[in-house]
Amino acid sequence: MPKMTMVEALNLALHQEMEKDDRVIVLGEDVAVDGGVYRVTEGLLEEFGEERVIDTPLAEASIIGASIGMAVYGLRPVCEVQFSGFSYFGMHQIESHAARMRWRSRGGYHVPMVLRTPYGAGIRALEHHSESREAYYAHTPGLKMVIPSGPRNARALLVSAIRDPDPVVFYEAKAVYRAFREEVPEEEETFPIGKAQVVREGDNLTIITYGAMLQPSLEAADTLDEEDGVQAEVIDLLSISPLDHETFVNSVNKTGRVVIVNEAPRSFGPAAEITARLVEKSFWYLEAPVQRVTGYDVIVPLFAYEDVYLPDAKRIVRAAREALSA
Repeated sequence: MPKMTMVEALNLALHQEMEKDDRVIVLGEDVAVDGGVYRVTEGLLEEFGEERVIDTPLAEASIIGASIGMAVYGLRPVCEVQFSGFSYFGMHQIESHAARMRWRSRGGYHVPMVLRTPYGAGIRALEHHSESREAYYAHTPGLKMVIPSGPRNARALLVSAIRDPDPVVFYEAKAVYRAFREEVPEEEETFPIGKAQVVREGDNLTIITYGAMLQPSLEAADTLDEEDGVQAEVIDLLSISPLDHETFVNSVNKTGRVVIVNEAPRSFGPAAEITARLVEKSFWYLEAPVQRVTGYDVIVPLFAYEDVYLPDAKRIVRAAREALSA
C-alpha cells in the first residue's frame, strides 16, 4: 500500500468518489484552479471539469446554501469552507435548513452533503483559523460531526460521509494534514460514521480522544508505559455525533480510570459530554474522578503562546498520574 499524508488521502477519496458517482460535486473558495488552500482538491478540476469542481465567491452562506439546494435536488455536494472559523457565516443555513430538512419534510427530502473544513491550532495561523468549535455542530440535531485523526481513517470516513444520506460536518485537523504518512489502500475503503476505534490496548487507564489530539495521547501512553509501567488504552472517537459511548464505556469499565483529551475549550465541550455519559453508565466502575485535558476557555492565542494553549503529552501524563494516584 502507498504511504500518504492526510491531504493526499482526502484527495484520493474525492477523486475516487467523483469517478464512481457523477452526482458528487466539489465547490468552495479556490477549490478548482488552485486546488484548495491546502491542495486537498488539487487535480480535480483537470479531471472532472468546471461543472463539477466549482470555484465560488468568498461567501460561506452562499456556498453552504447552494450545497443544500444541490443535495435536495439529487446531487451529492462536498463543499469546502477554507477554515472552520469562517463556517459560522453559514450557520443559519446549516442549522435552519441542512440539519432540519429531513425532519421538516417528514422524510420527503434528504440533504446528502458534506461540509469539509480545516480546524484547530498548531500551525501558527491567524484568528478565525485555529479554533475547535465541534461542539456547535455536535449539539445540533440532524447533523453528523466527524473528525478523523490520520490519513487512512480520513480517507475512509470521507467516503462514508459522501455516501451518507444526511448532512455531515467533516473537520480536518490542519496540524495533521502533512504531519505524517500512513499506508492507505488504493482500493475502496470505508469506515462507519459513529464508530470509535481502540488504537492502543491497555488495562490500567483509558485515554479518550480524537482528531489532532490522538498523537499526543499516544505519546503520553508510551511515556506512562516506559516510566510508570502503566498500560493505557487509547480510544479514537472519530465521530463526535453520533458518539460511540459503548466503546469507551466498555474500556472504562475494564480500567476504572479515565483521561479525556480534546483541543476544544473546556466548558460545555465534548469532554464534558463524555464525562456525563461515563457518570451515567460507568459510575460504579470508576475508581478515580474523571480527568479532562482540554484547551482553555479563551480565544486560541496567536503564535508564540499557541503551544501553551494546546494539550500536549506532558499535560496528559500529569492527568493520568493524578487518576492513577487516587
